[in-house]
Amino acid sequence: MKLRKELWFGFTLMAIIIAAAMGMVLSVDTMTNGHYGLLMLSLVVVAIMLGFPTAFTLMGMGMLFAFFAYHSGGQTTGGAMKQTLDLMVQRAFAVMSNDVLISIPLFVFMGYLVERANLIEKLFRSLHLALARVPGSLAVATLVTCAVFATATGIVGAVVTLMGLLALPQMLRGGYDVRVSAGAITAGGCLGILIPPSVLLIVYGATAGVSVVQLYAGAFFPGIMLAGLYILYVIILAKIKPALMPPLTAAQRFVPLPKPLQSAGASGEGRALPWLLGALKGKRNQAVSTGFLLKQLTIALLPLILFAAVSLWSYQTVTRVAPADDFSELQQMGAGSATESEGTGGLQPPPSEEGSGLQEPPSSGGLQEPPAAAAAESASGAALETPPATASDAASPVATPPAAATAAAAAGDAASTTKPAPQGYWIGLAVGAVAMLAYYSLLSFNRLEVFKMLLSSFFPLLVLIIAVLGSIVFGLATPTEAAAVGALGGFLLAGAYRQLNFTVVKESVFLTAKTSAMVCWLFVGSAIFSAAFALLGGQELVENWVLGMNLTKTQFLVLSQVIIFVLGWPLEWTEIIVIFMPIFIPLLDNFGVDPLFFGLLVALNLQTAFLSPPVAMAAFYLKGVAPKHVTLNQIFAGMLPFMGIQVIAIILLYQFPAIGLWLPQVLYK
Repeated sequence: MKLRKELWFGFTLMAIIIAAAMGMVLSVDTMTNGHYGLLMLSLVVVAIMLGFPTAFTLMGMGMLFAFFAYHSGGQTTGGAMKQTLDLMVQRAFAVMSNDVLISIPLFVFMGYLVERANLIEKLFRSLHLALARVPGSLAVATLVTCAVFATATGIVGAVVTLMGLLALPQMLRGGYDVRVSAGAITAGGCLGILIPPSVLLIVYGATAGVSVVQLYAGAFFPGIMLAGLYILYVIILAKIKPALMPPLTAAQRFVPLPKPLQSAGASGEGRALPWLLGALKGKRNQAVSTGFLLKQLTIALLPLILFAAVSLWSYQTVTRVAPADDFSELQQMGAGSATESEGTGGLQPPPSEEGSGLQEPPSSGGLQEPPAAAAAESASGAALETPPATASDAASPVATPPAAATAAAAAGDAASTTKPAPQGYWIGLAVGAVAMLAYYSLLSFNRLEVFKMLLSSFFPLLVLIIAVLGSIVFGLATPTEAAAVGALGGFLLAGAYRQLNFTVVKESVFLTAKTSAMVCWLFVGSAIFSAAFALLGGQELVENWVLGMNLTKTQFLVLSQVIIFVLGWPLEWTEIIVIFMPIFIPLLDNFGVDPLFFGLLVALNLQTAFLSPPVAMAAFYLKGVAPKHVTLNQIFAGMLPFMGIQVIAIILLYQFPAIGLWLPQVLYK
């Protein structure tokens, strides 16, 4: 019965599209090529909804209507066929020679390797213990885990599936509501298509001609904002309705201590740092080796060591004075000339007489002394501006010429290599010191064990993320080079966790090839389809229709985002990007919309493509691994509040564009 409802919903959408296309055909007296282009667009959407492969549907429709466009232009059948095949080859070659697309298989390969390193289980366990006192801690830990893991992998299906296997049973055992649990997992897993390194941003950048580096920098804060809104919603809901998300029990919060510490008498709630220092110099370490205690003490002191290192580096940075260039030996051109009539230095044009062009120099060559009258006149003119220097002035240490004083001051400034630290540094240092004091006053052995778990699960991923995204955002590497670094980092992580073997590598390579082939064929199909659409004049027809509505910039953005939101119901994000973005992008200049900002809005909006029925791939990923009593209707109901949060995030980004544009402007403009 549920399947029948979904089929009816899909057939209803297809009927609406077909009815709209037929209405367009019947409403015009003469069908132009532009109308055939819109008909082609409608047929492509219906064919995809019927289940035909997207890439080959785009290619087939594109070639069929491109042949029609050439043939209707007066070409013979053979000529139209030749031009259609030439168009297909040219578009396919243009896609295959796009350097940006090389980063897609590398990022995907990195994601599959990290996924198989089994980091997500340790990450979720450590995060839900670290957030045990937060309302709705399991759901919050799920969202944070999804955000971190999505940043490291960018593969939505993998994150949703793994969290469905790992977090959903724990949340259900903890008494969590099925809808809240399903919504947190599906919404958190979809963050991978927004937070860099996102394949969606690469595809949009290649389609719209926008820098992928700037897209990554721009999507960073919107991704954090969306994840923060999810977490805020879960915490508020847990506060208002605690029955939906009961707090963790003592058994769920239990952290076992290492046996050497237990044998030495350490307790989970005891303060770790004083106990370890006392054990090193007292009798407590009789049952524990000194090396083990030193290792535990070093781990406990790692935040303090990192704080000290960052403080010293920051102090050197804020107090360092860049060496000033010494220009004391340089003089302005012409400054020492005694014959300048106006006293201004530099090159000046030669005197010219009216009606005279270039003239020969005087016949008498060589240097000559100026006439006495001219010298006196020049000296009197110079005396009006600067007093003549006398012997007594030269000998006097007080009467220093202004130029010499300036040079002496510059030399004194250059000699100074440091300056006092600003007040902001000392305020930050004081705040950090207070934070360190509070941290160590609250550091129990239970928290120390949680920190060790984070150290082995969260921080390796953090290092990988910083290495990949940092090198891209700060211009140290191109996306392709950073993707290669990420793939190497995935290899190293899998090897460090003893998960790197031939089977893992073979599966990762196979899945990477499958995903990359899908993306590349989509691009080829999209390129052929867009070319046919342009040949038929469909783009011009759409542009004239939109401009004829006399929309403002806000109205255009609202209209485009509503269309994308509705398209997210029957279509996936790949189809929306490759089919409809080439239609929207040419319209942006007419309304003064930045393609980078439009891409960020689209990336936020396309979160709905994974959460909106009937496609809602995240729901089907979760249903495939969920217990039998969890229904699709419950999963869909749990996703609806998070779809509303996505709409709020889009509105916030539109009202405050600096959320997405501030970082690219700071780094690249």
